Amino acid sequence: MKIRKQMTMAVLTMLFLLQGAVAQDRLSIDLQEAKEHALQYNRSLRSSELSVWQSQEQLKQAIAAGLPQVNATADYNNSLGAEISIQFDESMPASQIPIDPTSSFNLQVGQLIFSANYWIGIRSAKLYHAMSEKSLERTERDVVSQVVNSYYLVLVAGESLKILESNVKNLEAVYEKTKPMVDFGMTEKVELDQLSVQVNSLKNAVKSAARQYEMAQNMLRLQLGVAAETELELTESLSQILRSNELDAALTDPFTVDQNIDFQLMSVQAQMQEKQLDMQKANYLPTVSGYYSFTQKLLKPAFDMTPSHMIGLQMNIPIFSSGERRSKVRQAKIELETVQNERALLEDQLDIQYKQLSFNLRSALDNFENQSRNVEVSREVYENLQRKFNQGLISSLELTSADNNYLKAESEYLQAALEVLQARIELKTLLGEVK
Repeated sequence: MKIRKQMTMAVLTMLFLLQGAVAQDRLSIDLQEAKEHALQYNRSLRSSELSVWQSQEQLKQAIAAGLPQVNATADYNNSLGAEISIQFDESMPASQIPIDPTSSFNLQVGQLIFSANYWIGIRSAKLYHAMSEKSLERTERDVVSQVVNSYYLVLVAGESLKILESNVKNLEAVYEKTKPMVDFGMTEKVELDQLSVQVNSLKNAVKSAARQYEMAQNMLRLQLGVAAETELELTESLSQILRSNELDAALTDPFTVDQNIDFQLMSVQAQMQEKQLDMQKANYLPTVSGYYSFTQKLLKPAFDMTPSHMIGLQMNIPIFSSGERRSKVRQAKIELETVQNERALLEDQLDIQYKQLSFNLRSALDNFENQSRNVEVSREVYENLQRKFNQGLISSLELTSADNNYLKAESEYLQAALEVLQARIELKTLLGEVK
């Protein structure tokens, strides 16, 4: 499965680059390919990946703080001919000793021997890295969910545009058939005027639907991470998605809060807060470090007692801070309790959200079934009246009334289909099964 996914991504990348050579890009993509394309090119996802890499470097930085630290210094001193005046006896004149230029090279190696904060800091850095990976996973989930929703919106907007355009053609045909009947006095002109008004209204609706369709495409382009000029071709139709998806399958999936990425992030945050508390407690413990120093005199003075080699130990023992450390420990405990309380609150919210989203999906499915039956009935009524109109048995007003009912049923059907798909993806997102 992993190899297949990599091959799919490689093919998508190659096609995208090749198509970029023409004047106008064109991207043909189905729903699964859209998810994979977004996971590779979405800019929000790129930022989350950079955060993961940054957390890796921060972990290396935390580890390096306890490893040997080597520093070198070199210096040169010149007193510009100054002299030291020393008088050993009042009866004797003072002796003048010139201060010679000096230069030295120093190499110092430091090593942390004991620090409780160091080990706690490493564990905290590991937790931060784990949290950044969880954040990346959440971003991937959100990106995929947004892409799926945008894909559905484009399909529904496209279907709505097609229905309106077809409806305009049908009404224009009725208008053309009614016009001679008015000329021969078989039908009143008011019917023709009403048809003209309705045709113009539908044309305006087509323009509005076209703008909505373009807006939906722009949103999908943004989610996919492609240029605004890229022409999108969705290879899956709305009917295919509705047939291929088990729309009520998500209702049977069990839910536990531990599988939700938001709850997992909150749990990691609570663990990090525990480490912050441990770090404040560790401030009561001493810190021990050692060092080695090597000094080489490049320009030696006449009298020099500086040793070339030196080793040493240093212990920093906290004794009294006027209650500062105690206050920091108490603050860390309060922050930990706050995070734990927020996690418990999130757990309750997720349980309620699962019940609400399940209810929303059931309601959407019921509405979709009703609208599916309504659109079939409306279509049959319209086709029956259209045959009667062609036979001259009914007026154009009766046909346009049926046409309006059919158009309304189609619009409600598309809206119901969109609500089902959106309710399903919301529930899948909560369950962590959106991919």
